[in-house]
Amino acid sequence: MSWSVGQVAGFAGVTVRTLHHYDAIGLLVPSGRSHAGHRRYGDADLDRLQQILFYRELGFPLEEVAALLDDPDADPRAHLRRQHELLTARIERLQKMAAAVEQAMEARTMGINLTPEEKFEVFGDFDPDQYQEEVQERWGGTDAYRQSRERTASYTKEDWQRIQDEADELTRRFVALMEAGEPADSEAAMDAAEDHRRGISRNHYDCGYEMHTCLGEMYVDDERFTRNIDQAKPGLAVYMRDAILANAVRHTA
Repeated sequence: MSWSVGQVAGFAGVTVRTLHHYDAIGLLVPSGRSHAGHRRYGDADLDRLQQILFYRELGFPLEEVAALLDDPDADPRAHLRRQHELLTARIERLQKMAAAVEQAMEARTMGINLTPEEKFEVFGDFDPDQYQEEVQERWGGTDAYRQSRERTASYTKEDWQRIQDEADELTRRFVALMEAGEPADSEAAMDAAEDHRRGISRNHYDCGYEMHTCLGEMYVDDERFTRNIDQAKPGLAVYMRDAILANAVRHTA
């Protein structure tokens, strides 16, 4: 039994254009063609696509995915073992997110020294009090939370405006890189990610590369963050996550 490119795109939740690209670069070449020359995918092709999407979800570049899947010494069991190891590592990273201060917590602390009028002047339509209960429950006992509260307790409206301006400038920088076609693992994108990390450390709490990676994962895994970040440009949250991961690898490998 075989399936068309449109059917496979529907199964896998990818675009037809993505499958065409995978075919063009030799990453996933369909095993058959119809009489009219249209792509036809078999069971083995679907298995390979599943492997590709798994590694892509973990942030592997396409070139590295191809090298992994085409390794003549690797068998299906070896891939499963590797995937299990990668998933375990990712689960551990996500668990450590409990020690990080998410953006909503930062927003909550931002309101400490502001009147309601000043708060909305600085943050626009975003309400810093929206996640107060969740933030206190998830991160209230962490060092990062305490550190952020200590640092921000004396912040003035001007301080918060400066921080917001810095964040807006970084957003524009990331968007410009996306629109220029810069890969997320390019030097320019990684430099922007490094400035993002340093800004958190400077203004809120000490943010190492592991914690920064967890924040990047959260931007994609939590739809609230994805929706907010992607307002600047669709796909920005994923692009930032990938740039943050690449930057962490650059500095820790």
